[in-house]
Amino acid sequence: MNSVPSVRDRAAAFEPISLQEMDSVKLQNRIDTKYLTSEATLMQVLEDAREAGYRALETEGAKISPYYSVYYDTPGLKMFLDHHNRRLVRQKVRTRVYVSSGEAYLEIKRKNNHGRTKKKRTRIDKGELMDFSGDEAAREYLTRKSDYTADMISPSASTAFNRITLVNAGKTERVTIDTALNFENFRTGRQASLQDAVIIELKQDGHAASTMKRILLDNRVKPVKVSKYCVAITLTDGSVKRNRFKEKVRTIEKTINKKIQVI
Repeated sequence: MNSVPSVRDRAAAFEPISLQEMDSVKLQNRIDTKYLTSEATLMQVLEDAREAGYRALETEGAKISPYYSVYYDTPGLKMFLDHHNRRLVRQKVRTRVYVSSGEAYLEIKRKNNHGRTKKKRTRIDKGELMDFSGDEAAREYLTRKSDYTADMISPSASTAFNRITLVNAGKTERVTIDTALNFENFRTGRQASLQDAVIIELKQDGHAASTMKRILLDNRVKPVKVSKYCVAITLTDGSVKRNRFKEKVRTIEKTINKKIQVI
């Protein structure tokens, strides 16, 4: 019998926090930082976080939630290339379903020239993930909140992953931990998996000390700028300009000590 604890076991050991209580965590001066590590290192990070009093979001009776997102782009992949070309003001458009609850949204992420990202979203039917063009309210929302219309964009790639969300005792920071990351490119038909790579995002109040930042430092987990969508396209579309993101892929491979397989 295998007695080695899994990521699921580590997550289950946290004290729970409800979605309603989580929504009360307002970070007015929010700073977001992403980190990259492996599942082996994550095990110790989770244990340290539990001992430091972090709680895990529990939804539908579980502390690990599967997410599935469909990213939209123009035929020429303008949103991808804006990021690749370091355009400061840029956007991403996606649909996302929270698999456990079945709730689905159209989401628009906007980054300004100060590096701040704001996300706006509206509910859609989960059957509209790949095509919301028949939803008049969603079409109108996209036009109002973004630089794009539904006729300008179409599904480009999907991301699927499992997420653990932690909140510290003082409710001054939230931490999302994404594992089992898989990508599919709808235009090339290619698929890729990041295997046991882990992407952690720390969302903290800029005025508060961060225990999680210390935990990550103690475990030699370093910050990295990484976009799931951009990694997905870099791995699965050899025809697009992607030189700047190839280094991100190499960093992931060094972190997990494996070559990423694309099929």
